[in-house]
Amino acid sequence: QISKMFGTVVVGVGIAGLARIRDLMNPMPSSPSEHLKLFGFVSRRSFGNINEAKQISLEDALRNKDIHAAFISTENRSHEETIRMFLEAGKHVLVEYPMTLSAKAAHELWEMAEQKGKVLHVEHIELLTEEYKQLKKEVAGKDLVKGTLHFTGSVLDENKSGFPAFSGIARLTWLIDLFGDLTVTSATREKQKDKNYSRMTVHFQTANKKPLTWIEERGPGMRREKKINFCFTSGCLENFPEAPRSSVGLFMQDQNLFAKKLLGQVSKEELAAEKWRILRCLDLAEVIQQYCEEPEKIYS
Repeated sequence: QISKMFGTVVVGVGIAGLARIRDLMNPMPSSPSEHLKLFGFVSRRSFGNINEAKQISLEDALRNKDIHAAFISTENRSHEETIRMFLEAGKHVLVEYPMTLSAKAAHELWEMAEQKGKVLHVEHIELLTEEYKQLKKEVAGKDLVKGTLHFTGSVLDENKSGFPAFSGIARLTWLIDLFGDLTVTSATREKQKDKNYSRMTVHFQTANKKPLTWIEERGPGMRREKKINFCFTSGCLENFPEAPRSSVGLFMQDQNLFAKKLLGQVSKEELAAEKWRILRCLDLAEVIQQYCEEPEKIYS
């Protein structure tokens, strides 16, 4: 087991892809990541080499028997097609969230990975931040009365990143991970094309019928920021708890988790819970999109 190495390729060299290349080239000593060996990277642009990593063609990446796994860091819109190609070629896949921009595609790809006995891992670094880990501890065991999670950020190109319920799925993932399963009660979206402004407001209910609101707001020059207001029977939480800085980068933590899955070191229970959470969030994202895109109901 100790000598088992997995050849990897990084597809897409944006911010995430470059972080992936860096972390694959400098694995944490005596961590599961030492079992990953970067073979090269694939990009539509021509780079030649990045550090020691060499550029290879997509065809080579799919055909090469020494490549066992692909890290997919392309724009959201092309995740689905890229995952499918690598699974069909018999490779394990790590993909940045959101896995796909449709729930149906996500379920199909997950089934395909299972049929082929391949690991399909979706990056969720938002659950690995110290800020979030502290928040989760703080919320544990408390009874929610009502809550709001409000995210602001700069403008995204929706043709590439998808509908806000998908591009912002990290926020939905937080809510499901903190408060359990949710049902969408309503969702609306306000867009000001001329101002390049967008605000999506989603209302949920928890299993105990408690209301939760998620607001995803983006516009030019808006600071990337999350605000919370969670009220419990014991009082309200309006600020994030103090959190230490982690010594291990988020992408490296995620890479270690992927490597553990490849090595068979993650329990069936954990894998099943993660699969449920990921697919459930994508199902909800789709429901939200449908609500927002419904034509205005006109009452005569």
